[in-house]
Amino acid sequence: MALQITNNSGVFEIIGDLNSQNVISLYDHFDKLLDRSKIVTLSLNNLSDIDKTAISAIASLYKKAMSHNKVLFIIGQENSKISEQFQTERLSYILQRDVL
Repeated sequence: MALQITNNSGVFEIIGDLNSQNVISLYDHFDKLLDRSKIVTLSLNNLSDIDKTAISAIASLYKKAMSHNKVLFIIGQENSKISEQFQTERLSYILQRDVL
């Protein structure tokens, strides 16, 4: 499934598979968005699959946001497949619940 990003009332929903082949475009999109915004909300609840490269890129965005005094909410705990992979990589602390 191709990667799709939708803006649903300020929550950017990622739909499809996020992997090493398409993560650069996602990273660039959100890197620029973080330059313009103080708070960005990214939902991973509709992801079908994610690989280690994509998890690392999301963690990098999260760390970059923190270092620039920005807030990057990453929603994804409700997607058990995705949250398990973040746990495996010991990065589950960056995932938020669906309630803000």
